[in-house]
Amino acid sequence: MTNSKKDNWFTIEKIDENTSIISEYKHWEETHCYVLNGTEKCLLIDTGLGVENILEQVQILTDKPVTVVTTHVHYDHFGGHKYFPDFYVHEAETEWINGGFPLAIEQVRNFLIEEPCDFPKDFNVNDYDLFKGVPTRILKDNDTIELGGRTIQVLHTPGHSPGHMCFFEKDKGYLYTGDLIYMDVLFADFPSTDPIAYMNSIKKLLPLTVKKILPAHHDLNVPLSIIKDMDKAFSKLYEKGKLKHGSGTFTYENFGIRL
Repeated sequence: MTNSKKDNWFTIEKIDENTSIISEYKHWEETHCYVLNGTEKCLLIDTGLGVENILEQVQILTDKPVTVVTTHVHYDHFGGHKYFPDFYVHEAETEWINGGFPLAIEQVRNFLIEEPCDFPKDFNVNDYDLFKGVPTRILKDNDTIELGGRTIQVLHTPGHSPGHMCFFEKDKGYLYTGDLIYMDVLFADFPSTDPIAYMNSIKKLLPLTVKKILPAHHDLNVPLSIIKDMDKAFSKLYEKGKLKHGSGTFTYENFGIRL
């Protein structure tokens, strides 16, 4: 993987010849979006915060028509959807992306600036707003997205949010995990989260032959063993009757769980 961190808001990194990462390392969430080039079209997994124009970065990486797929409808994952007319969402979150998101814009803006960040000079948080739109395709579990020479499997993995999805590319062994799996504190404490569903979604990943985990946040060098480690952690919390809202935060070697 090559790293080309620059002074601008976005960073582009290459996974392979036809797969790249666009990251927002200057924000505390360190959000990652993924560009998958096929022979017929390009798939962009998430569009980040929407602080700057991610389309300009995508156009560096592809000359194909771009379709966006949304791991889940949280502000840090669909902020740049305004630049892409063709986007997909899981059936459980179509209302959220069409103006029914359950948090007020003031709450979202507070999340955005929760920790000090090196925002672009022309960015004003008071002007920040949530994208609203109607998806061009509604996804459900086990759907596939064809890119031409590349097939992406949709996995409905609720828990962090009702319509959260992971995406599995069997031929490469790439698993794009969104906010289900990453190396930091996992959030399952908001009213719209479901800790039991979170546990079951991780179990759903266990049978997959995964060669590389590609998370939506933070460290990109995620050990493959983390899926089994998270399954064990969630299962033990469940056995102890603690896998429920209000139980607190539990810390493990490569991650935490906030309930």
